[in-house]
Amino acid sequence: MGDQLLLGLGAGAVIASLALGLVVAYRASGVVNFAHAALGMYVAFAYFELRRTGDLVLPILGLPERVGLFPVHTDPATGLASHVPTEATALAICLVLGAGAGLIVYLLIFRPLRHAPALARVVASLGLLLYLLALAGIRFGGAGAATGRTTEHVLPARTVDVFGTTIPQDRFWLAGLTVLATAGLWALYKWTRFGLSTRAAAENEKGALLLGISPDWLGSLNWMIAGALAGGAVICVSGAGIVRLSPAEITFLIVPALAAALVGGFESFVVTAAAGIAIGLGQSAIVRLQVDWTWLPDVGLQQGVPLVVILVTMVVRGQTLPTRGTLSVGRFPRSPRPVAVGRTTAVLVAAAALGLLTLGSDARLAIITTTIATLVCLSIVVLTGYVGQISLAPLAFAGVAAFSMVKLTNDFGVPFPIAPLLGAAIAAGVGVLAGLPAVRVRGLNLAIVTLAAAVAIEELAFKWAWFTGGLGGTRVPEPTLFGIDLGIAARGDAYPRPAFGLLCLVVVAACGVFVAALRRSPTGLRWLAVRANERAASAAGIDVARAKLVAFAVSSFLVGLAGSLLAYQRQNLSVSSFTVFQSLGYLAVTYIGGVASIAGALLAGALTQGGVVTELTGGDSTSQYQFALNGVVLIVVAIVYQDGLAGALGRLWERVGLSRSNRERPRRGRPRPSS
Repeated sequence: MGDQLLLGLGAGAVIASLALGLVVAYRASGVVNFAHAALGMYVAFAYFELRRTGDLVLPILGLPERVGLFPVHTDPATGLASHVPTEATALAICLVLGAGAGLIVYLLIFRPLRHAPALARVVASLGLLLYLLALAGIRFGGAGAATGRTTEHVLPARTVDVFGTTIPQDRFWLAGLTVLATAGLWALYKWTRFGLSTRAAAENEKGALLLGISPDWLGSLNWMIAGALAGGAVICVSGAGIVRLSPAEITFLIVPALAAALVGGFESFVVTAAAGIAIGLGQSAIVRLQVDWTWLPDVGLQQGVPLVVILVTMVVRGQTLPTRGTLSVGRFPRSPRPVAVGRTTAVLVAAAALGLLTLGSDARLAIITTTIATLVCLSIVVLTGYVGQISLAPLAFAGVAAFSMVKLTNDFGVPFPIAPLLGAAIAAGVGVLAGLPAVRVRGLNLAIVTLAAAVAIEELAFKWAWFTGGLGGTRVPEPTLFGIDLGIAARGDAYPRPAFGLLCLVVVAACGVFVAALRRSPTGLRWLAVRANERAASAAGIDVARAKLVAFAVSSFLVGLAGSLLAYQRQNLSVSSFTVFQSLGYLAVTYIGGVASIAGALLAGALTQGGVVTELTGGDSTSQYQFALNGVVLIVVAIVYQDGLAGALGRLWERVGLSRSNRERPRRGRPRPSS
């Protein structure tokens, strides 16, 4: 066991380094940057590209792709490049690049959101995450970026024998560098004027301003430090071969880093670093236990360690993120009361049905995609828009429902529509379990919990071969009702069949009417009261804990139904249909459409990749540029207008109506001229 722990030292050091960067950014600006590891991923890609070609790859799309910093000569016979920068030179350049990227991120994104609600800041960081993931594919080669790149050793790669076990030296180097970084940060923030000013601004921003301390200056420097830490950590870990230089794998490192930062309360560098190293050692020990104890699951347990750490920390501490003395607090997005629900539903269903019956296959598929996506977005509206609970795991619950439905049908003979309803009920139960921490925490804390839960579900439950069918997935049975085939494909019929589209329309229309009724009911009013002020709601006699858990149950049930529809659409179900990144994509598009309104969910469904808007504009639903654009738009909406497109259209409609009323009122009151 001791040798396995030593092998986990490197992973623990990297987790600790990323967590230190999270603490630095939070202390300076109150932002938990979910894109922190993705920022380090970009810097690492840039480092290895600089070492390979001598070119510095720029992070802003629209600018020149790369700058040739070093004249590189390639031997035509061998294909080998010469005159590339040394490791030290490339590392220094990329650390500066990481610092510059951190500065840009702060000034353009998080500085304007310094006084915004937690939801806006989380959404902006998710937009940045989506942008960086797309950037990796565009700048560093699509498929290669998705599967991982070959890297070179940055730290000494020789091995040493410790207690009879051969251990690479880079593990000890990583641990040593982490200790030095921790000591340096502790000294910097405890003994220097810069550090004392950062602490003062975090505790009382208004008081810091009165003393002449600039929060913008402090934030800029701190985010530069955070960016350099992220870049250096990912360069070292990918060079050591501990984690592949892959966008997905690197980005997932944010989960254990968040766990370590939570243990340290987003304040203590020493505790945070120790927690990060401990998490890495614990994950390594589990690998050894999986070999010795054959009854343990083969996969997923490592990813469960951060979730356990997060849950235990929140149970022990309750409010784990320290409060900050901000100047003001922004508002939540507007949640208008639905009107003319029946008439609007009838018109939209009739239009979609007409399209399904008359248009071509591509248009029919776009309508079906939009319809199912609308149901996913409705579930986000219920939980996030109405109750203010930030969940980053909607598709994890959808996957639980989908695989449960398939299992119930194939193994136990449960027919349609009972199987999808039971699957949605199972998803609701899992959603309530995931929402239990919401009884004590909300906002950023809950976002961290649900992200860790989504990763744990994806790695443990979705890779359980008995449940999901393994790598090959599992065949989804066609839905049949009273002998009528409602599946998306049938022999002799054009794909996709209108019958399946009509099924999706009926389900989504019923759920939309249900959500509208909830919004107008006493339950909806209680949800909005909880969103506005939990303490005030409790003082008014509202059971806050019950309101939150009911919202989690309803939201998970809705997304569970969407998961079953997705399964029927895909026909062969695999874990790739319910990834964490897809969850973030749905949250992003819902926020763009309007996270607090049913109209926003409708717009979000239309804007979904492969939806109606993609079909009308002739866009490519798989284009990396489309993903990057979604990230940029999400950031802009979070900063400029948090009500989303639905809110903007609603305000415009109100202004038009008011203007018309003002024009008509004098005309009505004007006396008729005498004849």
